[in-house]
Amino acid sequence: MPADTTELKQRLEFALAAAREASTLILPYYNNPDLAVELKGDESPVTAADRGAEELLRKLIAEEYPADGILGEEFGEREGTSGYRWILDPIDGTVSFVHGVPLFGTLIGLEQAGEAKLGVCRMPALDETVYAASGCGAWWQTGGADPRPARVSDTDRLDRALFSYTALELFAEYHRRSAFDALMDSVASSRAWGDCYGHILVATGRADLMVDPVMNAWDAAPLLPILREAGGSFVDWTGSETIYGGNGISVNARLRDAVVEVVTRD
Repeated sequence: MPADTTELKQRLEFALAAAREASTLILPYYNNPDLAVELKGDESPVTAADRGAEELLRKLIAEEYPADGILGEEFGEREGTSGYRWILDPIDGTVSFVHGVPLFGTLIGLEQAGEAKLGVCRMPALDETVYAASGCGAWWQTGGADPRPARVSDTDRLDRALFSYTALELFAEYHRRSAFDALMDSVASSRAWGDCYGHILVATGRADLMVDPVMNAWDAAPLLPILREAGGSFVDWTGSETIYGGNGISVNARLRDAVVEVVTRD
């Protein structure tokens, strides 16, 4: 086994354990009537669970990999010297979290020399995890069951596809409403299963495409390796495989070109 694959597998096991610890911290806040919700400068919500979970993840990483860099949604960037950088979103889908809806997740991504190599998406309230590392496949675990391979669907026509998205108002806010309407006219069905959950639905073959008009690196970092290893793609709206495009599409291999063509059509 190549040394880099061995290293990635070790880091993947660490990330899975860290995500489980974060779940233990987060869940007591979930559906807690005393949970305080603040608004950040961009009007998005944040809670003690978001901050506490990121602090925990940063502490675990600093103890295990002190030379690695860290970028997190809540506490910014810490430079590293190893060539590895962890990218963290402690609660992706905080709107769902604060409304008592279980479709929120803890996201852990890892870059090596600027390339997304590893991803973990754990849904604490669902006890469901989808994860991958480059060359190691993508996996899906629910509860205490054995992990099973995560694979995208084989749907090959948009008029048979299930399209997922986060929030309709975001398409309008980012001047993408025409793309949304074009997708709605093209697909068989749609559901607003949002945030990271929609993307892992694609990675596990339960939806065919997930489209977000706005994403940050911490939203996207784990999704690129997960979708790639699951046989699909995570791309921006130009079709480029990147976590820095400012938006994102998770899609199976057969529909990738058709979806990119629809969202870039004037």
